Amino acid sequence: MSAVETQRPARPFALLGSELALVFRRRRTWAMLAALALIPILIAVAVRVTGGPPSGRGPAFLASITENGLFVSFTALVVSIPLFLPLTVGVVAGDSIAGEANLGTLRYLLAAPVGRLRLLAVKFASIVVFLFAASLVIVVAGAAIGAALFPVGPVTLLSGDTIGTGEYLGRALLLVLYSTLSLLGLGAVGLFISTLTTVPIGAMAATVVAAGAAQIVDALPQLEALHPFMFSHHWFGFGDLLRQPIDWSGFQDNALLQLGWVVVFGALAVGRFTTKDVLS
Repeated sequence: MSAVETQRPARPFALLGSELALVFRRRRTWAMLAALALIPILIAVAVRVTGGPPSGRGPAFLASITENGLFVSFTALVVSIPLFLPLTVGVVAGDSIAGEANLGTLRYLLAAPVGRLRLLAVKFASIVVFLFAASLVIVVAGAAIGAALFPVGPVTLLSGDTIGTGEYLGRALLLVLYSTLSLLGLGAVGLFISTLTTVPIGAMAATVVAAGAAQIVDALPQLEALHPFMFSHHWFGFGDLLRQPIDWSGFQDNALLQLGWVVVFGALAVGRFTTKDVLS
């Protein structure tokens, strides 16, 4: 094999495939996914045992579970978005660069014909894939346990319209996509924080703190002017996807907001990582 052939860049998606394999081979990844799957199971069992809360109490859709088990998925997402999903994002995003630096493997990755920009892009792509998988696990586990414990039939939307099970699956996929989209800004923040340290636990904790801080700012009326700029501002906006016809304005506003956070903190991550001394 010639020297030119040995220096030929790897296939475009080979690095991404390797990174995804690394993420999903880890026991902690499967432990987090199992914990997320447990959330709808606990909700469904609690409702089954107690008969459900009085109307108007508890998370959104909770009172509807006894009528239709498919609402377990919706309720589980409402419960997971403000706390449990950000926790998992903090672990994956915070470990993305800091974990490699801590283990000493970062320098070997960059010694290969892999540019720093490409490596950052692959790391962020793996975070996005994990976000999708985490949201999908919640929705699928919720639908499965809901169908096992409660009646399943046509779903009544927030607009009062009724859709069949087949269309419900399409709406459920939209909810997964919306949840994934909603956490992209936090993922970019975590990736940036991960470039600042070689201590992955610190990066994970800082990312989770950032998620909590954004929600606190978004909840304080004294800081109302800042609310539209918090990456958490549209986290609960998926109700528009449960209307007939679908109102896409909230989805678009959320996408624009998350794009802004990704661009800003992606640029910060690039600026930091491209000047980072990985040999120290």
